[in-house]
Amino acid sequence: MTWSIDPSNVGTGLPLEGVRVLDFSRVLAGPLCAMIAGDLGADVIKVESPDGDPVRGLKPPTFHGDATYYLAVNRHRRNIVADLRRPSDYAQVAELVHQADAVVENFLPSQVRSLGVDRLRAGNPDCVWISITPATSGGPVADLPAFDLLAQARSGLMGITGDALGAPTKVGAPLADVVTGLYGAIGLLAGLFARLDGRAGRHFEAPLLESTMSALINQAQGYLSTGENPSRLGNDHPSIAPYGPVTTADGFLLLAVGTDAQFVKLVAVLDDDALNRRTEWATNANRVGSLDELRDTLNRAFVSHSTVEWLEILSASGVPHAPIFDIADAFSQPQISDGDFLGLMDTPDGQTTAMRSPLVIDGVRPRIRRGPRRLGEDTGEIFEER
Repeated sequence: MTWSIDPSNVGTGLPLEGVRVLDFSRVLAGPLCAMIAGDLGADVIKVESPDGDPVRGLKPPTFHGDATYYLAVNRHRRNIVADLRRPSDYAQVAELVHQADAVVENFLPSQVRSLGVDRLRAGNPDCVWISITPATSGGPVADLPAFDLLAQARSGLMGITGDALGAPTKVGAPLADVVTGLYGAIGLLAGLFARLDGRAGRHFEAPLLESTMSALINQAQGYLSTGENPSRLGNDHPSIAPYGPVTTADGFLLLAVGTDAQFVKLVAVLDDDALNRRTEWATNANRVGSLDELRDTLNRAFVSHSTVEWLEILSASGVPHAPIFDIADAFSQPQISDGDFLGLMDTPDGQTTAMRSPLVIDGVRPRIRRGPRRLGEDTGEIFEER
């Protein structure tokens, strides 16, 4: 069996053209990692079990019957079905591994043992191997099934998300899976780079728990350095004020006043007597210390105009601010609607609009060359190839 590069990945000029990536992963973090490689030009083959990637069944919403969850992270790859418990399928998959430059998988440790995944890896020691795991191998939760929500809960992320008097809240998008997928992609690229000087393939592990905890950044370091446990602050920031929404006459507006100089500009724009009297708020530390009073004072000032009016007033002020959009509004803003971030993507049942890679390479954003495939659509072509 010869792994021939798919014609859609030839002549692209993309940095990973000619790189072969075998993708065993399911759901989101692993497929996102492999999709990033595909966006950058790699030739990716996805291997699904006869039951298919579980994300195919995460509906609604759907596009002509296909789960949009699956469509979101499975472009730029051919698709084969193989049952690793069947010796004939295992042998053919082992041949693909032997030819691969990189492999992405998110088998549980128990599955690695039962399916012989370690033997697959041993068959190509020069291959870059990316394992998306629940937590770092050897730890007490490393063999437990893990999902984005569980990682958000266990990582502490939900513990700092939500109102102070309310329940812990998950982030509205699968942040744990996304961060983990990005770390997986970083490992894949680092491994390919290391191979340039002849070094053997590396095994990179992108653990869901630790990757999610890495997203805590300043909140984590604050705790580790001081021992003070961060609490839920709603939309407020623990170290910067004002840094969150204010109430206008008809809705909300976001302020992100990160410096004392920017606060001076905000005070000048508002020209509010109560705000002018609070000269101690000239320093960020004092503003953070009086967060409730500051918020109330700003809300009383901002309620005098509508959101649209404030956006116009603040537009030339030098005060960092933004409207608070829902998803429909976000995609309707000219930066997105008039740009090239969105493009058409083929699916098994027609074209749909999709987000292209956010990366721009030498001034050009990579186009979507191929959309997601039906389950096992390319099995015959690839397994029968000689």
